Amino acid sequence: MALIEYRDALNQAFAEEIERDPNVFLIGEEVAEYDGAYKVTRGLWKKYGDKRLVDAPISEAGFIGMAVGASMLGLRPVIELMFWSFCTVAYDQIINNAGCVRYMSGGLINCPIVIRGPANGGTGVGATHSHTPENWLANIPGLKVVSAATAYDAKGLMKTAIRDNDPVMFMENTLLYGEKGEVPDEEYTIPLGLADIKREGSDITFIAHGRAALTSVKAAEQLAHEKGIQAEVLDLRSIRPIDEDAILRSVSKTHRVVLVDENKPFCGVSAQVATMIQEKIFDELDAPIRRVCTIDAPAIYSPEVEKLQLPTVERILEKALTIL
Repeated sequence: MALIEYRDALNQAFAEEIERDPNVFLIGEEVAEYDGAYKVTRGLWKKYGDKRLVDAPISEAGFIGMAVGASMLGLRPVIELMFWSFCTVAYDQIINNAGCVRYMSGGLINCPIVIRGPANGGTGVGATHSHTPENWLANIPGLKVVSAATAYDAKGLMKTAIRDNDPVMFMENTLLYGEKGEVPDEEYTIPLGLADIKREGSDITFIAHGRAALTSVKAAEQLAHEKGIQAEVLDLRSIRPIDEDAILRSVSKTHRVVLVDENKPFCGVSAQVATMIQEKIFDELDAPIRRVCTIDAPAIYSPEVEKLQLPTVERILEKALTIL
């Protein structure tokens, strides 16, 4: 296995899918000649040219609308948003067109697009660039929503997303692009809707997705070291479809759960998972469900203050100890 950065794992996924399928192309602001704002598409334009890597003007509504139309005609666009926060100006194209076309056409028209890019806070770029839109988009029937925590997951899930016949919203936490992880040399994919246990445990379950899963692993290791308590960390990897069986199985084993989520708490992903546990296996719980979310306020510009808004190891341990 090679040890590579998260951004390079995505880059490998794009290169392999471009080679495999002539209908795959990438489009977005500065994805081609500049190699992408976060260098995720580094080197691809020089190798594959203008027809497979397309620079778009600053007009998310325009190029996402164009890509939705292209997908209906058989192409497979991969759209880069410079920040996921900017998806709001293309909501009509994403929700009313991409999300609805299969239903409205009676299953006759597919919309195989992937919309991807950096999301979440923690980089000190202010409120309008730091949203976590997975809960907004997971609310829309017809859209699939993915959030990968590691380089391995990012590559395997991206390849599956590109091959999927439905629109897939792919969240990449900005703080993960430089994180390294092992990625196999051989071909592999990861099914959408399949969670992953990032750490085995028996005393309490931490459920998270994206970067919050890695923060949860750090908290679990500290809990084991300081208290001898073994926390299981379940990484959802896919918000919709969601791996309900894995969630219920883990909580039924440990009987205690802390949901860790870089979303805001109100109507967030963790709120949905908490409701699921409450409705399906209430009798398995030996303590109330706890949540650790991003503070319910717009992201602060100051990087040091903003860090205090996000889920931290300290906040996770504080919540866990209230139910152990």
